[in-house]
Amino acid sequence: MNIILGFFILAAAGFGGSGAQESPLTTQLQASWNSAVIQSMHQNQGKGQGQNGIKPNTTEIDPQVDAPKVKGIYVTAYSAGGSRMTQLIDLMDTTELNAMVIDIKDDEGYITYKTDNPKLQKLGKSQPFIKDIHQLMKRLEKHDIYPIARVVVFKDTILAKKNPELSFRKGDGTVWTNGGGDSFVNPYSKEVWDYNIEIAKEAAKLGFKEIQFDYVRFPEGFEKRADTLKYVKTEQSRVDVVSDFVQYAREELAPLGIRVSVDIFGYAASVPAAEGIGQDFVKISNNVDIISPMVYPSHYTTGWFGAEVPDKAPYQTIKGSMEDTHKKLKELGDNKPIIRPWIQDFTASWLGKGNYIKYGKKQIEEQIRALKDTGVDEYLLWNASNRYTEGVKYK
Repeated sequence: MNIILGFFILAAAGFGGSGAQESPLTTQLQASWNSAVIQSMHQNQGKGQGQNGIKPNTTEIDPQVDAPKVKGIYVTAYSAGGSRMTQLIDLMDTTELNAMVIDIKDDEGYITYKTDNPKLQKLGKSQPFIKDIHQLMKRLEKHDIYPIARVVVFKDTILAKKNPELSFRKGDGTVWTNGGGDSFVNPYSKEVWDYNIEIAKEAAKLGFKEIQFDYVRFPEGFEKRADTLKYVKTEQSRVDVVSDFVQYAREELAPLGIRVSVDIFGYAASVPAAEGIGQDFVKISNNVDIISPMVYPSHYTTGWFGAEVPDKAPYQTIKGSMEDTHKKLKELGDNKPIIRPWIQDFTASWLGKGNYIKYGKKQIEEQIRALKDTGVDEYLLWNASNRYTEGVKYK
């Protein structure tokens, strides 16, 4: 469908966003519009698709060839704007760690600093945990800390509640939530794409060198409810829509000199594409500068990589996950992104007695050693409360 023709059809029909009471005609027209907008971005590339339906990488040049080899930590916006930041900066100053992944749009969908951007104010909502974002950026620069902005994409309760037409709705028109009370927004929506990329662009203007997109997927188990929820969609598969978003984001951010990274389930490297949530490890990796599989040993169950209790076998589990990652990405050849996994600096006591061990210096160093032994020299440490183990050798 011609994109201009689609616009005039919608305009003539007087349709805006899809509300809870949209007619079948409205849904059909909006689906055609979304499809035309998204697919037009990939027309005229002159290359078609490669093996396994993987689209050509249109931004093969790293926008930051002088970027450091990142060894970083996760930092909540609350920590970044509070007293804990002093301790975390001290950790950077006294170890080989050199980067922070800071929440700029968090897991609920809040923009974590005060923004005057009218586009962001219209769709989103600020919760300024970081009271002075400019002062924070100056502080990071002073301590030579590589700044990475974490942007949670399709898990967004704030946007879903404020704009139900951009989310998934139940039969009565109310916004669907998962078991934890969280809502997701629709990856088929170009408006959702542009909202998140606008946040990323503002982060770039603030001084962040890399944007790390998280929750780049549909809700878990979506395939079980895909036909009962109300949302605008196109003929594209969920896998293609998600990978297209990543490609579009990179095309928008590369000219700004910004690297793009994506978080993905660690086991995605060991299994076929997750059609239900729309994640294909190879297709996503083909369109990022860095791929960050979350390979926490606690997230694997009995038998993975030959370990009876993976949480008790950090070296074995990480080594196996990295070997699978290398195998999975081999087909990308020279287009393979930097592999920078998330590793575990927390104790998974919720697994129950006998299924976990207390994580400390030894367990963290075992994970780092496994990375080194498999040719991976970048990594990120996750601890939700930002309380990182002391005395670890990060070399």
